[in-house]
Amino acid sequence: MKKQGNIQISSENMMPIIKKWLYSDKDIFLREIVANGTDAITKFKKLIDLGNAENPQAQEYCVKVYTDKAARTLTVEDNGIGMTAEEVEKYITQVAFSGAADFLSTYEKAGGEGIIGHFGLGFYSAYMVSDNIEIFTKSYQNTPAVHWESDGNSTYTMEQTEKAERGTKIVMHIAEGEDEFLNENTVRALLRKYCEFMPYNIYLNPTDKVNEEGKKEDMAVNDTAPLYLKTPSECTEEEYKTFYRNTFSDYAEPLFWVHLNMEYPFRLKGILYFPKVKNKVELERGKVKLFCNQVFIAENIKEVIPEYLMLLNGVIDCPDIPLNVSRSFLQNDRQVQKISKYISKKVADALIDLFRKDREKYENCWEDTSVFVKFGCMKDEDFYQKIKDVIIYKNLSDKFMPISSYFGAELTEEEQKEGKQPKPVYYVSDKTVQAQYVQMFKDAELDAIYCDTYLDPHFISFLEYKEATKARFLRIDAEIDQALKATAEDSDQNSGEEIQKIFTEALKEQNITVQCNALKNSNVPAIVNVNEFMRRMNEMNRFYGMGEGMQSLTLVVNTANQTVKKVKDLPEEKQKVFAKHVYYLALLSYRSLTMEEMQEFTQNNLQLLEKL
Repeated sequence: MKKQGNIQISSENMMPIIKKWLYSDKDIFLREIVANGTDAITKFKKLIDLGNAENPQAQEYCVKVYTDKAARTLTVEDNGIGMTAEEVEKYITQVAFSGAADFLSTYEKAGGEGIIGHFGLGFYSAYMVSDNIEIFTKSYQNTPAVHWESDGNSTYTMEQTEKAERGTKIVMHIAEGEDEFLNENTVRALLRKYCEFMPYNIYLNPTDKVNEEGKKEDMAVNDTAPLYLKTPSECTEEEYKTFYRNTFSDYAEPLFWVHLNMEYPFRLKGILYFPKVKNKVELERGKVKLFCNQVFIAENIKEVIPEYLMLLNGVIDCPDIPLNVSRSFLQNDRQVQKISKYISKKVADALIDLFRKDREKYENCWEDTSVFVKFGCMKDEDFYQKIKDVIIYKNLSDKFMPISSYFGAELTEEEQKEGKQPKPVYYVSDKTVQAQYVQMFKDAELDAIYCDTYLDPHFISFLEYKEATKARFLRIDAEIDQALKATAEDSDQNSGEEIQKIFTEALKEQNITVQCNALKNSNVPAIVNVNEFMRRMNEMNRFYGMGEGMQSLTLVVNTANQTVKKVKDLPEEKQKVFAKHVYYLALLSYRSLTMEEMQEFTQNNLQLLEKL
């Protein structure tokens, strides 16, 4: 006898909204339908464990998916618990009624592990791509099979039907304009995306053939036992690399990885991989996949995964996070916040452990991992406090040193009131342009660090803020370190004053301050120093398209240089040419010359060549 009725919706007719707006990505319907199938299998297996059911044929528990372009159908079939006519009415016709919740209330001893779904609402997601849906289901209780059908317009029909085996088959009649969901390759890709780690084999268009050895020829599209479910001690290095390649289609080996495995106070498993980053563009490629009981939820959810870790590749499975949940819920959920902190802590622990146990590997990986570490420090105070002693920089001897080793003793309150400056930490931002300064520092046995990544200017400012009483950062061309200056005995004060007048007069049209010092390195005629604060302000203005601010350059003329000493003996008109030439030579070690500066510098060179 065929029965007809209205689909019951608790408040008002929401079917048009469900059909169009239930999920932001409509292809997620396939996840919902397949997840319902795996839930049905899990429920049946738990009934067997409780002695309330049996599987007489010892069938393989699986979900089968079929595409049929001719019939315009997409079918998902499971051999799980099945439904009686009463259960179909209860779980399908009453939208948003949770089959899983009702099951648990009936079978409390079964527990909730592995039961994902809200069958009522998830099922209706299929109407986002379907004109009509049919259900063929037979309960494990051996009651008559049921055929249910609805076009999604608030009415349905239900009647008895013939179905030989236990389980449920969902036949979706795909709507016009949604032909992609009839394409086998498209469906395979969606199954790989949403169902790649579901706990039972999923077969796409299976033939059910067996080979001569009695084994099935059909290959499952998913991995029912992903590596992250194992304990770390059970996993080999090759297994970690293979899982990485298969999951992220990246054939460049990861640098190293962090295996997450926690049961209390929340359940969380996963693996985070540090990929090799070849260039700045690849920093955008991180992909951290979030799962709930092996069912894909989304990628790169910043409420769960710390933002800086989204630069990594990884898989995280957390059964304590609902499958369908709003961002506002995640932002305010304390459990989610604890999960995020735990993930951050485990990454920090792994880095510290590698630094202590395998310093060589840590240093070899630093060029790639430093971006994650620095970004993480700026985003997460706890992460910085934990990791700060393993932040390393290469020095002028090409040796990695912890940045904290360059900090001075913390200034007392009294020293701060007196205006005492914290210890300067000199850095190089461009080893080619600043080569002259680097050599001077090496000759004077001074040290500096190389800060030549795009993130370093921001990170230096961050470190100055965090360690304000221990260090201040100065680019190597910011000021003359006392150790670079010659002793008083080597200086000729009267000569210095005369030379300074010559250079000041010659360069009065340039916006530059002239200063004379005798330097230990007598080979260098002059160097340009730039006020660190003003230079940073100018760089920030350029970054935001605000143009250059006021320059604050100082030309330090080296009165210990033999050529500079002779400027006093030149005729006045040649003193100006000499001073400008020395200025341009010094400027080239600071920045590129402007078009006008280059023209004058070239003319000066030609004059000198003519005299030679």
